[in-house]
Amino acid sequence: MRPVCYLFLIAAVASCESGPQVTQPPEASLNQATLQYTITKLPNSLGGTVNRGTAINNGGIVAGFSNLAGNLTRHAALFRDGSIVDLGTLGGANCPGCNSSVVWPGINNQGLIVGISETADLDPLGEAWSCTAFFPSFTGHICRGFVWTGGQMAPLPTFGGNQGFATGINGRGQIVGWAETPVHDPTCNTPQVLQFRAGLWDPQLGTMKELSPLHGDSTSAATAINEVGQAVGISGDCDVAVGRFSARHAVFWDHGTVTEIANLGGTSWHTPMAINLNGDIVGFSNPPGDAGGIFIAHAFIWTKSRGIRDLKTLPGDATSQALGINSRGQVVGFSTSATGVNRAFLWQEGKLMKLNDLVAPGFADSLVSAQDINEAGQITGRVFEKSSGKTLVFIATPIQ
Repeated sequence: MRPVCYLFLIAAVASCESGPQVTQPPEASLNQATLQYTITKLPNSLGGTVNRGTAINNGGIVAGFSNLAGNLTRHAALFRDGSIVDLGTLGGANCPGCNSSVVWPGINNQGLIVGISETADLDPLGEAWSCTAFFPSFTGHICRGFVWTGGQMAPLPTFGGNQGFATGINGRGQIVGWAETPVHDPTCNTPQVLQFRAGLWDPQLGTMKELSPLHGDSTSAATAINEVGQAVGISGDCDVAVGRFSARHAVFWDHGTVTEIANLGGTSWHTPMAINLNGDIVGFSNPPGDAGGIFIAHAFIWTKSRGIRDLKTLPGDATSQALGINSRGQVVGFSTSATGVNRAFLWQEGKLMKLNDLVAPGFADSLVSAQDINEAGQITGRVFEKSSGKTLVFIATPIQ
């Protein structure tokens, strides 16, 4: 498929650069015996009881989502200076029930944000596109990847299909994700119809480039990009466009050239989620025994020197997912019990640790997931506040 070219401008986000910033700690110690965190809860919401920080940049600014009152609608949100900014949706006033979200670590150090948003238009093919899995309700509206800058949300183009998805952005403003083509793909499972391919949007060049799947695969999706433009993602069948057999293979694109990286041995759900400046990759992958594509994944780290390493789970849990990594190799994610209880973790120097166990004394709430970690070692994710019954955004800051 020929690349689709487009033009759009990304302006500087003055509001993210000029306002007061979160005080940054010194570089976190990697000494496990002394590692400890203070927790700052960000209680602001858009009216609902479910909020999550999914991305934190080196300035301590957090992006994620917040549910509206009633928890049936979700909006992408920016958490900054003790306040919350509603990023809105691509549907605007024409679609009051439209959803949006920042699902991956989609914020760079300049404050540009990427994510997904429904538009006011209904999908003519009736697909339950990838976005549906990340929204609290199914609306039937077309979903697109977006970039938010200067207080405005702008849609990212597709490869000729209807829907798209944006996951990551680096300091150069390069954006990755995936988008539909016009091809009716026989490897799709109903209600998915159209093929999709990984994409790299480059605002400086004004282009959108396809990141091809492995030879013999139908579809691809890019999940993260590092500061030097290396991307990771998945390659496989169209399936239902939310992983599983779409993730038959975990892949690495080095400036467009695709190679497969190792997995944990199963048939599906081999999904990189983040890549650092060194090219170290983390994510989740099914071990053997995943008949029919059931989700039995374990968190993993892959490095050029050691290959893939199973990070296992916290004691007694069934599955785990690694979601973020910084340049010092600190990995964050969550571990899940057989009954669906999630616990945030930190992995470093070969040890998987429950994040709640590293918090200063007196903290009574439950850290449910750790979604991202910055270069100072600050972590964001979701915390269950026992006194209110709400799920809030947190920032964990290492104590020196």
